[in-house]
Amino acid sequence: MNFRLYESTFTNRYLHIGFFLLFFTFWSVKVTAQQIKRIDGTKINADSLDHYLPELMHRANVQGMAIAVFNNNKAVYKKTFGYSRADTKKPLLPTTNIYGASLSKSVFSLLVMKLVQQGKLDLDKPLQEYLPHPIYEYLHLKRWHDDYSSLKTDSLYAKITARMCLDHTSGFPNWRWDMPDQQLKVRETPGKRFSYSGEGMVYLQVVLEKMLGQSLEKLMNKEIFGPLKMNHSAYTFKPEFEQDYSFGHDTNGKLYEKDKDNEARAPSTMETTLNDMSLFVEGVLQKKVIGSKATGDMFSPQLRLRSVMQMGPLSRKDTDANDGIQLSYGLGWGMLKSPYGWGVFKEGHGDGFQHYMILFPQQKTAVLIMTNSDNGERIFKKLLELTIADKYTPWKWEGYPPL
Repeated sequence: MNFRLYESTFTNRYLHIGFFLLFFTFWSVKVTAQQIKRIDGTKINADSLDHYLPELMHRANVQGMAIAVFNNNKAVYKKTFGYSRADTKKPLLPTTNIYGASLSKSVFSLLVMKLVQQGKLDLDKPLQEYLPHPIYEYLHLKRWHDDYSSLKTDSLYAKITARMCLDHTSGFPNWRWDMPDQQLKVRETPGKRFSYSGEGMVYLQVVLEKMLGQSLEKLMNKEIFGPLKMNHSAYTFKPEFEQDYSFGHDTNGKLYEKDKDNEARAPSTMETTLNDMSLFVEGVLQKKVIGSKATGDMFSPQLRLRSVMQMGPLSRKDTDANDGIQLSYGLGWGMLKSPYGWGVFKEGHGDGFQHYMILFPQQKTAVLIMTNSDNGERIFKKLLELTIADKYTPWKWEGYPPL
């Protein structure tokens, strides 16, 4: 017997077997990684999303979308589709700057809860009591949002607490521009009824800035953006964002002018990216910034919501349509009860930008959707059902017209 030939044949045969096993192992891992687990235990293949999402965007005339799905509290699917500006076909990337709209509120809420955890803020202490002078006596240094001179004759504002600002029961309008005279005032007794209010969070921001002697930007960088490595997020449009930012598009696909001169406002001016917001969602789910108690408080129902819609005239009329999901509001987040545990959600809506995220902490599952189109909300219902089997988001209450 030619032992050298036998040894060569034996070695080659087992090398082939080894390569086959290595390939099979790699293939198996790849297939496993492509499986996205939904809250009801079913799974969807990532390739199916790759194929279907652009088709859905085309049907709804959505120019660009950034999306991330989370399993076991980590992003397992994170992609962008379409364009950051449709006229030049510039691609939307995970690193592209996107206006965050009211997703800003959820990030600010995490900051507030960290200050509570640190013992610097009491959720139920009237905010005016943190200041040595009435809020309306301070010289306003911003263009408008820290001007509280109209509260001089208001007898109710001094009752407003941080909790009321986070759960939207401050009594303030959404914005002072909504008032007939465009002067800020408390419309109803603080703590009495849910009424979505950006002004409530701005008031909380201004009090914190005066109380702590630090700007919102410095607080966010120190307490949230820095620890979570959200290095491309800010509450103002920074010069480095000029390199790659997204325009908003109207329902016909035409560009809105990009707003770059916003002053930092807690509920509404955050600029961010898909990568950074994914780090935020992971940070919340993994309790990287605040502990279990503070997270539990943030995700505890503060009041039941029975309004027909979240915004507009129908927000003053009640219904039992959402009693089945125990629709509620927590501290900075909407809440709903599903068979798979509580879901906590936050929307974002501005000219040309429509976003949504919902987290199911008990299932360690979440989805983040960001679009640069006024048509974005038309595909949210389908996206939520497809990606994580969320059939519980109150899309009628939120005013999302399904495709």
